[in-house]
Amino acid sequence: MTTQCKKLQVLTLRIPRYRSAIDGRRWRTYCPAMSTKDTITNKLREAFAPESLDVTDESHLHEGHAGHRPGGETHFRVYIVSPAFEGKSRVERHRMVNATLAAELADTVHALAIKAQAPGETGGTG
Repeated sequence: MTTQCKKLQVLTLRIPRYRSAIDGRRWRTYCPAMSTKDTITNKLREAFAPESLDVTDESHLHEGHAGHRPGGETHFRVYIVSPAFEGKSRVERHRMVNATLAAELADTVHALAIKAQAPGETGGTG
């Protein structure tokens, strides 16, 4: 599907769903050109419209440990600041992020460290 808007052409792709390579039962969206880090970043941006977002692949720090795979993309650290977290406890914030990334956590991501804050917060909650 193609949409034109004042000299700007946007191409929307429908990405087919494939069976997971891990166990063949779970379904996930597969896009070979997009890294897991990019997928996490895009999903968090879409879900929370963050003021600040940093997603770091820390897989290289876990070589030889459980869950590590050649090529990495198994262990991530997320720092996110979003108005969506205002009035939420640390546990609620983590649940919100985990729910957004449920497909990745069930498939390719082994570990996810989360620091989630509302705008204006420093340190403490997260």
